[in-house]
This record gives sequence, C-alpha cells and structure tokens, in this order.
Amino acid sequence: MTTEAQAGRIHRVPFVDLAAQQREVSADVVPEVVRALDAGAFIGGPDVAAFEEEYAAFVGVRACIGVGNGTDALELSLRAVGVGPGGEVILPANTFVATAEAVVRAGARPVIVDVDPETLLIDTDKVGRAVGPRTQAIVPVHLFGQTAPVEAIVPLAARRGIAVVEDAAQAQGARRFGRSAGGLGHIAATSFYPGKNLGAAGDAGAVTTNDPLLADVVRLLSAHGSAVKYVHEVVGFNSRLDAVQAIVLRAKLRRLAEWNARRRQAAKLYGELLDGVPGVRTPRSQPGNEDVWHLYVVRVEDRARVQTALSTAGIGTGIHYPTPVHLTDAFAYLGYARGDFPVAEAAARELLSLPMFPHITPEQQRLVAEVVRGC
Repeated sequence: MTTEAQAGRIHRVPFVDLAAQQREVSADVVPEVVRALDAGAFIGGPDVAAFEEEYAAFVGVRACIGVGNGTDALELSLRAVGVGPGGEVILPANTFVATAEAVVRAGARPVIVDVDPETLLIDTDKVGRAVGPRTQAIVPVHLFGQTAPVEAIVPLAARRGIAVVEDAAQAQGARRFGRSAGGLGHIAATSFYPGKNLGAAGDAGAVTTNDPLLADVVRLLSAHGSAVKYVHEVVGFNSRLDAVQAIVLRAKLRRLAEWNARRRQAAKLYGELLDGVPGVRTPRSQPGNEDVWHLYVVRVEDRARVQTALSTAGIGTGIHYPTPVHLTDAFAYLGYARGDFPVAEAAARELLSLPMFPHITPEQQRLVAEVVRGC
C-alpha cells in the first residue's frame, strides 16, 4: 500500500455515489418536478400511475402499487395474503431488521432459520423443517442483489397452503432462471430507498404481484382502507407513493438495466482483482442467477483491520449486518440464543461491503483491491 493511499490523498472512493446518478438524471427530473409542483399534483396522479405501469412491466408482473417505503410494502404484502395475529412467518437470519419488523407490525411472530453457507441466502432445507401449523407465510429475501431460490420454496408452500412473500428490496432487476425477482412468489415488496439500485429522492417502495385480488387489497389497505373517499371498508393506514418520487424513479428506471450491467461488470472486476487474496472470500453468482450486485460483500478474516486500512486510504465501506436479527434487543423476546444460527452469526463477524455503484471506475476498484491485498 502506497504512502499516498495510506494518507487518503488519491482516488478517494465513496461507498456509494448518489451524486453521480443525480447528475445523470437531473435534466430529465428537474423540469418534470417543476411541472408537477406547478400543477399541484403531489399524491397519486398520472406520474404515479405511469411509474406503477412501467415498473410492473420491468418486473414482468400484472400489478405494481407504489407505497411510502419498503417496510410498509412488506407489511402490506403480508397483510394482503392473510398474515395476522396468532400466525408465524418464516424468514432468514441474515437480513435487515425491517423484514422481521414487518412481520411483527402485521401481528405475527417471526420464525427465523439459518442461511446457506455458500450463498448466505435462506436455507430451503431449514425452511421445510420450520413449517408448522401456524405458518402463514415464508419470506425469502433476495439479499445483496442476489435472488433467493424461491422455486425450491413454492412447491412446499403450495402443499401447505402457505403464501410466499418475496423481500425484493435489494434486487431490482435481478433474475433467476429468466424470471425477475419480485415476480416469483405470490406477492413481493421492494424498497426505493435512495441507495438501492433503483433509488428515489427519499423514502419510497412498491408491492408487485400477478394476483389482481392481492393488488386490490394492498391498494385498499394503503389508503386508510378506503377505495372510495370516506368509505372505509377495513382498518388500513396511510402509505402512498408521491408524485415527485415517481418522477425520479421513472427517470432512473429508464437507465436501470444499463446501471445494473455496470454493476455486474464491476463485480466481475472485483472478483478478478481479489481472486486468491489470503483471508478474503469473494461472492459468486449462483447457477440460474443474473445478479444485480446491490452490494459487493466479501468475507474477511480480520474485518476490523481491513476496514481500518480502507478507511485510512479514503475508501468507504459498510457492514451488512453487524448483528443478526435474532441477537438484537428488539427481538430478544423470540427466545433465540447465540449459536442457534451459526452460519448467519459467522457471516455477521466477517462480512464487509466494498464500494459498489454504477459509476464506480476500474481505477477506483484497483485502489480498493490494492489496499485489501496489502492487509
């Protein structure tokens, strides 16, 4: 590692560069936002309807419902398929806490299973053993831009009358055996948090499904249980996509396929640059997957030392996620203990997310690899 790199004087590499995306879409977005503001079109309206239609086509599903954020999208999806008090929902230990939060908000109890040691995605064998008489849904999480093996879960769910609800918050554009994440189960939730592959200019999310009845339920629940103003059929809540976010998302959606292709190129280069580095394990695409690399996550034996070296060199990193859901204080009531999910727990000690965004340059990646190799 060079003295210049140690001092952080050259090629500073951000963990994510949202400003580069904004510069690319600004000419499309700004006049459209001004138009919407001048028209007073803030909630719903033609911009939201157009985005919903375009995103549904992108995923290859019949319906898309824009909502306030990804956590709401998951809760709405769970409620739509009948998840509620007294029920259980199976989800992987290696996920963001919002997956479990949505289950609790829907009134059910999370049932956690470990993840596959190679993919770190939900272990489908353990799913089968976790299904019980109270299981109402299974939530495969498409983590880091890699699609979970939903096709191994759907037959099991069908035999038991259980819904499959995809958490596709990190997988916009990812595919498995030619089918898009967000269209593999009964219903799916996604997040358009700014750092996602398809990110808004604030919080936003969506539900996708091929079932028009489920789509109708989501629309009803997300609008105070009301399809007609002041006629409230059920108790719902307020979670709607606003027009400004729809405008931003439409502009970025037109570029998403290209941006995802750039991420795949960057992931390939990282794999080449870090191949064979002692103490570093790089991710691999699984057979049948076309991954979109929302995050490029390596496993390192001495994470603290590597992360410190990268920070000293002016390189941003992240840890996704330092504490598995079952070991957080919020979910201690579930009764799980350290050691219950050893694969996820080991990963939580080793995972380090390297800079990954569509506009990252090979020069930036080489600097990252140089520092990692020098550790």
